[in-house]
Amino acid sequence: METAHLADSPEEVVRRYSNMVYRLAFARTGNTSDAEDLFQEVFLRYLTRAPAFTSEEHRKAWLLRVTVNCANGLHAALRRRRTEPLSQALSVPAPEGEELWEELRRLPEKDRTILHLYYYEDMTTEEIARLLERNPSTVRSQLLRARGKLKKLLTEEG
Repeated sequence: METAHLADSPEEVVRRYSNMVYRLAFARTGNTSDAEDLFQEVFLRYLTRAPAFTSEEHRKAWLLRVTVNCANGLHAALRRRRTEPLSQALSVPAPEGEELWEELRRLPEKDRTILHLYYYEDMTTEEIARLLERNPSTVRSQLLRARGKLKKLLTEEG
């Protein structure tokens, strides 16, 4: 039951559904920057995955579902983002910046790397796992151990 509209060019699909996707993205995010990012992500997925649709309603539903899923992913990423400094996460008094760096340097390289990527580069454990080619649960365990080692160093010093 393929309709003539299903053979439309990607440009025509973007033109036809751009307002719908953008409005939903904006309603979900509340700001233009994130809405524009979601808009681009939705149509990038449309172009790269080239899904087969049985009807125009099917295409519309797919675009709406992808928009919602992308928005949910953005919200989840924002919730995971750390808003507290490393010393607060360790539950120890905040040392001066230079002192914290000195203690970090005393840790093994793999611990320094995990802590740096997580706290200073704002990467999730899943992103770190992909980068370091490790299992996400391994990265979470390493992060927990690295925090423990750093906390021990900081409490011994002060």
